[in-house]
Amino acid sequence: MGERVVLLARGWIGTPYEHQASCKGAGADCLGLLRGVWRELHGAEPEKPGAYTPDWSETDGVERLLPAARRHMLEVDLARPGDVLLFRLGRGVVKHVAILSDARVGAEKIIHAYSGRGVVETPLTPAWARRIAGRFRIPDRRA
Repeated sequence: MGERVVLLARGWIGTPYEHQASCKGAGADCLGLLRGVWRELHGAEPEKPGAYTPDWSETDGVERLLPAARRHMLEVDLARPGDVLLFRLGRGVVKHVAILSDARVGAEKIIHAYSGRGVVETPLTPAWARRIAGRFRIPDRRA
């Protein structure tokens, strides 16, 4: 399952950044990438995120991404390729999502989307790694 998630996520590389979008090749943000991969795997999304601001509730302090991940994915201690990483940027709420594409020590990489870059595959640098707030596995729902 993890290899399939990585393959699907790599298909989104080059998609421009567009806040709240989730359309391969046309526009996506970090959550939109995850939503698109989920749809490719399972069809319908388990829930729609609703409107959200670029700051992900930093002003009201309401944690939204982490509880949603816990509702629909399996929390894991050790991530492997295809797993979803959630990041806390600063002391605020979780506000960034990425898919681990390579878990080899010293060669870790993530696929994610962010303003000015779009969907890219980049190293999981120490600066990113220390901000990980959760590791999740997309469930295999094949019958």
